[in-house]
Amino acid sequence: CPLDRVLALGFGQAPEPGSNQNFFLRARDGYTQPVSGARLAEAGGHLAFADAARGGAEDPPQWEPIDRRQLDPGPFYLVWSQPHQNQLHRYPWPYQLATIEIAPFESEYPHTIPSGSAVDSPAREGFGIFRAECIACHAINGEGGAVGPDLNVPRSIVEYRPALQIKAFIREPQSFRYTSMPPHPHLSEAQLDALLAYFRAMKELKRDPGSADVRVERVK
Repeated sequence: CPLDRVLALGFGQAPEPGSNQNFFLRARDGYTQPVSGARLAEAGGHLAFADAARGGAEDPPQWEPIDRRQLDPGPFYLVWSQPHQNQLHRYPWPYQLATIEIAPFESEYPHTIPSGSAVDSPAREGFGIFRAECIACHAINGEGGAVGPDLNVPRSIVEYRPALQIKAFIREPQSFRYTSMPPHPHLSEAQLDALLAYFRAMKELKRDPGSADVRVERVK
C-alpha cells in the first residue's frame, strides 16, 4: 500500500514535501519512531502486509519471520523502494507497525529535552542525535521507545558505564553481545561525544515515572 495514500485516507491528506509535522510510528514491540512529515512525504514508502511469495491463492497472507528473534513483522512493515532509502539511520523501517499518529514531539516527550542547555551546546546537539538515532528503542525519563532500557532512570548510563565503553557499544554493539541493536558506524567521534554530553545533561534532569512519588501524584 503506498504510504502517501494510507496517510491521505487516515488523516484527510498526506503530508506535503517540507512538512514540519511530527509523526509517531508505533510498533507492537515498543518501538516508537518519531519522524518528520517531510520524510514520510517522500516517494518510495509503502506499508507491506505480507510477503508476496508466502502462501497460496487460497491461503491467507503470510510473513517470512525476520530479525534474529524470528518475529512475525505483521500487521504492517514500513518499507522503502528507492535505492538510497535503505539507509536505516535516515529512513525508518519499523515492522510490527500498528499505529501512526500526528503529535508534537515536545508534547509527547517533554522530559527528554535538555532544558537549560544552550541551543548551540553539545548537549543540544546530542539531543538531536538521540532523537534521530536512539529514541525509537530507548527512553529518557520514561519517554521514548520500550525495546531497550531507559538510559536515564533510575540511573543514567553515564553513571555506571565509562565513556569509552558507551561509545564503543553504540558503534558496534555486536562486539559486546548478541543483540538486535543496530551498529552506528556513521556516527563520528564528535557526534558520540555530543551524545554523551546529552546523557550527562539529562543526568541532572531526572524524572522517574516508576518512582513512588510519581505514582502517588498520579493517584491524586
